[in-house]
Amino acid sequence: MPYRSWGDHRRAVARLAESYASIPEGAPVRLAKPTTNLFRARSATAAPGLDVSGLDAVIEVLPETPFGPIAEVQGMCTYEALVDATLPHGLIPYVVPQLRTITLGGAVTGLGIEATSFRNGLPHESVLEMDVFTGAGEVVTTRPGDALFDAFPNSYGSLGYATRLRIRLEPVPGLVALRHLRFDDTGLLEKAMATVAATGEHEGQPVHGMDGVAFAPGEYYLTLARWTDDPAEVPGVAGPSDYTGQQVYFRSVAERETDLLTMYDYLWRWDTDWFWCSGAFGAQNPRIRRLWPRRWRRSDVYMRLLHLDRRFAVADRLDRRAGRPQRERVVQDIEVPVDALGEFLDWFDAEVGMRPVWLCPLVSTGASDGGRWSTYPLDPGRLYVNVGFWGTVHVGPEAVDAPRNRAIEAKVHALGGHKSLYSEAFYGPEEFAALYNTDNLSALKQRYDPDDRLTNLYDKAVKSR
Repeated sequence: MPYRSWGDHRRAVARLAESYASIPEGAPVRLAKPTTNLFRARSATAAPGLDVSGLDAVIEVLPETPFGPIAEVQGMCTYEALVDATLPHGLIPYVVPQLRTITLGGAVTGLGIEATSFRNGLPHESVLEMDVFTGAGEVVTTRPGDALFDAFPNSYGSLGYATRLRIRLEPVPGLVALRHLRFDDTGLLEKAMATVAATGEHEGQPVHGMDGVAFAPGEYYLTLARWTDDPAEVPGVAGPSDYTGQQVYFRSVAERETDLLTMYDYLWRWDTDWFWCSGAFGAQNPRIRRLWPRRWRRSDVYMRLLHLDRRFAVADRLDRRAGRPQRERVVQDIEVPVDALGEFLDWFDAEVGMRPVWLCPLVSTGASDGGRWSTYPLDPGRLYVNVGFWGTVHVGPEAVDAPRNRAIEAKVHALGGHKSLYSEAFYGPEEFAALYNTDNLSALKQRYDPDDRLTNLYDKAVKSR
């Protein structure tokens, strides 16, 4: 289990500062980070990156404090390492994003989400305090209510990088009972999501996690998760299911009404097959799967394979050889108000036609003053649904102009929604400024990055293409 002492942490921060000082004046500052969960290009630069070695662990887990259970965590610590540290105490972070190698600092500055988000909000909403290494080369401690803290979510490193975060934890038992509810009508699906979010229960039983899958028009599933210590609460199930072997989790959603998982396997249920995207590499083919080592059935392995495909244009070459139209990559997560979900899904099916699609309800708990987060203005207390879709669409020579992605952006904002910025974006400067409040970011950059060493949010999210 990777732990760091407070002394080790201070030395790692000192190395980070030294690496900053060694970067030539005027040169851009970036992280020397070996892995990424971003799906947009990173600006090419020959400049050395910031040394973040030694900033990838848990400092301590404190089960009893005046704030309840908390953990002190370094910014580059992955959620896999964080869960490995907290789960032996019967604790987990309020929100554990779906992929093992997402870092805590990355989830806070880039908006993570998961099935507990309908009751716990987003990862940054359980942060009590954090240290940010700014573009000025200084470490600033910031808390809810501070301008830097409130603008940090969705800033993607344009204001600095979190080196330490103090987060709340919640107690959990060892098992999770699942119930998969099928809907053929999006109106009924919307109503079920809203009712569970408002009451925290379904048919008299508590609901601790809620997400779903749209497999096709008229085939929607809502998965309700309930924490438990009693395997007998799921009748007819001999013991927890294992989806790290031959079985594939997303298929089980449509194949069975109830299920039982260990808490650990529930947290990483989507990672093993990268939701359903592992099928692109043959990992869901039973014959190939038997030969595919379990330790390689993980999202970061698939991400490396994807990078190889992009580097050598394997899929594009195969398409040209087969005479198939050019592909447009459509990899996005968006949020729409729950009462607009059906309209968006109908439009998406007609205009894009990509399936399956992930559905994850969320309710922002809001900033410390009860208002919106300044860089990602969700209405506090309002139920949204995150819709995630990841793949490619054959569109022909116009693919270079990203027509599907541009249409998605327009539809989402016509419905009063928002789009995450971990992937490609196509907004003009004025529209982007209005959607993500970059005037506020610019004012804060003048304070915390006076020499403009860090790439601004628009350049990162849009111009990086």
